Amino acid sequence: MIEVRNLVKVYRSKKKEIVGVNNVSLSVKAGEIYGIIGYSGAGKSSLLRCLNLLEKPTSGEVEIDGVNLPSLKGEDLRKARLKIGMIFQHFHLVSSKTVYENIAFALKAAGKSKDEAEKRVLELLDLVGLADKKEQYPAQLSGGQKQRVGIARALANNPKVLLCDEATSALDPSTTKSILNLLKDINRKLGLTIVLITHEMEVVKEICHKVAVMQNGEVIEEGGVYDIFSNPQEPLTKDFINSILQFELPQQLIQNRKGKIIRIQFKGEIAEESVVSELFQKYKVKGNILHGKIEYIQEIPLGIFIMELTGEDSEVERAIEYITEKTRSLEVVHDVA
Repeated sequence: MIEVRNLVKVYRSKKKEIVGVNNVSLSVKAGEIYGIIGYSGAGKSSLLRCLNLLEKPTSGEVEIDGVNLPSLKGEDLRKARLKIGMIFQHFHLVSSKTVYENIAFALKAAGKSKDEAEKRVLELLDLVGLADKKEQYPAQLSGGQKQRVGIARALANNPKVLLCDEATSALDPSTTKSILNLLKDINRKLGLTIVLITHEMEVVKEICHKVAVMQNGEVIEEGGVYDIFSNPQEPLTKDFINSILQFELPQQLIQNRKGKIIRIQFKGEIAEESVVSELFQKYKVKGNILHGKIEYIQEIPLGIFIMELTGEDSEVERAIEYITEKTRSLEVVHDVA
């Protein structure tokens, strides 16, 4: 659905050049929810805005549904953009227009008749759960309701792609969750391809199928969300994931321990098996769990346990070999020896 090849965006002024996007290539499948994460200045907003040519790329290709957008001009570009909806962090609603009018405006701009527009607006209001708010003005709405209007407006012309520019950053955690659930529902019902940018790994975990991590205008890591969470490679990616899963132990908790402290990662089905209890039945060791949790990413469990093992050295080593064989993911994080 979306192919980006060697994309470069350079911002030029009289005094200097700033590279916003540096030779980025990525591929998004039809019906996929694709996240782009990075801190401020990473280039993610510039990349997103190049996808619908709100920013014209300096070089490279942006192909959506088989059409290379930078090659289009005039009416051809306008028609192509109708198939790309966009929602924004700060909603961008017209304060003097009602909810109904804000959505209908997008249809009027596309040349739809009044009857066509009315039918479509009512469908969209029902889809986003605002059928009873059509005559209200933006000032009368909560932040979540404003974003729902923004989503309805972005969907007005039946786009194939929806771009989300920090769509939940201005919302509280509860409202963020409801908007993400709405986007997931729309993705399932309409088969819509969604590309969203965020600086919050929680958003990626909650909704995305794939993710690209950006730094200094470049994609430094990319892959399936579960794979990235379970096996991050880059330091920045690890920082993002640690902010959610919180793997690190306080130093005072490690001090004065008598055994080996191990970190075990349980991926997929193994996370739901009784590996730890089997361990204590098989080997003469004692375990003290210092930290443990199971997260569900794309409905697949990912378990993290940090525990202290004590006992005869030979038994501890056999126990570690057993867990390593079972999980393929064990790290000794502290050894008294």
